[in-house]
Amino acid sequence: MVAPIAGGYQRLPSWVLGFHGCDEAVGLSVLSSATAHLEHSSNAYDWLGSGIYFWENDPERAMQFALEGMKGKVTKGKIKKPFVVGAVIDLGLCCNLFDQAALREVALAHKSLVKVFQEFEFPLPTNGSSQRLRKLDRAVIEHMHKLREEVDGGSPLPEYQTVRSGFTEGEPLYAGTTICARNHIQIAVRDPSCIKGYFLPRA
Repeated sequence: MVAPIAGGYQRLPSWVLGFHGCDEAVGLSVLSSATAHLEHSSNAYDWLGSGIYFWENDPERAMQFALEGMKGKVTKGKIKKPFVVGAVIDLGLCCNLFDQAALREVALAHKSLVKVFQEFEFPLPTNGSSQRLRKLDRAVIEHMHKLREEVDGGSPLPEYQTVRSGFTEGEPLYAGTTICARNHIQIAVRDPSCIKGYFLPRA
């Protein structure tokens, strides 16, 4: 039996393209600056915890989000003119939820979080019926980051720079399948230095 590989492969060597749906004024402001970044999201329901959110290699899905934001459905401030910004992202030290080591770490963080809430007799956050309302997932991911800072009897583990996961979203493409119309890979960039540049995607 081959011994399991502990997270020695969490620093991903590849760069990826991410796409962010926003208002045109926000996008143009970032594109015209050498130092500005998109807003760091810290909503209580953010699936992957705090970070700057991108759809990996999917500008169309980013535009769908911006169009929904135009109707006031998915953003705090109404998007007046939908826009998509592209970014070149170095994933760096990534909590990649396609990897077994990362999945184990998140599962352990959940167990630890349950104990904390039980100790203080607080109700554990729950994910909502909407696919977007992930209060439990956010709490678990943020607790995982905290645990890495507080390793018992040892040095803190290095901070994750990005969190990456696939999500099943939308209606099934056809009867009998689990493939859904809005499946996507999402990235939360916690360390803005991972963003090597922004660009305007071509149509």
